[in-house]
Amino acid sequence: MTTTLDSALRNKSSSTTEKGLGRAHDILQAARGLLAAEGYAGLSMRRVAQEAGMSLSNVQHYYGSKDLLLEALLLYTMDVFQAKMDAIAMTMAGRPPVERFLTTADMFLEEITDPVTHAIFFEIWALASRHPFASSLMGKMLGRERKAIFHLIRGLNPAIDDDEYMQRAILMVAQIEGLMLFRLDRKARPAQYEAVRASVRKVLLTLATVP
Repeated sequence: MTTTLDSALRNKSSSTTEKGLGRAHDILQAARGLLAAEGYAGLSMRRVAQEAGMSLSNVQHYYGSKDLLLEALLLYTMDVFQAKMDAIAMTMAGRPPVERFLTTADMFLEEITDPVTHAIFFEIWALASRHPFASSLMGKMLGRERKAIFHLIRGLNPAIDDDEYMQRAILMVAQIEGLMLFRLDRKARPAQYEAVRASVRKVLLTLATVP
């Protein structure tokens, strides 16, 4: 079963109420802004409490350490991706599966070019190279991405078996994640963004459908 932020909070030893879930998400929004603007070094529990307008003890009630807060940030990010994938599946019910896949690929590209999301991923990638906990978190996140893409592309071409589709899902995640290195700016350089998106769509479609 995939762990989500809400399920993790609800399953704490001290149960989290609906009001508490709202506070926990407010804390994450403050932490996201700090991590994107100032990096891991600027992400102190005290600073997060100040940004969220809460006491330090209140923040620590939901996230007992900086590492747990970082884990929650990644869970939250993946939950956002999953919610958008679910929304695409719902609105495109009855349409060809390949259209749903390409629409989802477009969504991923939009998300990774969001300035805050982009900055957070860059920071965690850098942190993962020297911080075992961050490395473990990144591994879990990539695993969740691969599983999600595998379920999107599985069966698009009956000639491709599940093992091959899993390998292709791994390649697709690498393609999408690797685009962050180019610092695509869809607003400042829309022509470049559209050209890259077209190229990525072509590559992903080939991986998803060509034996």
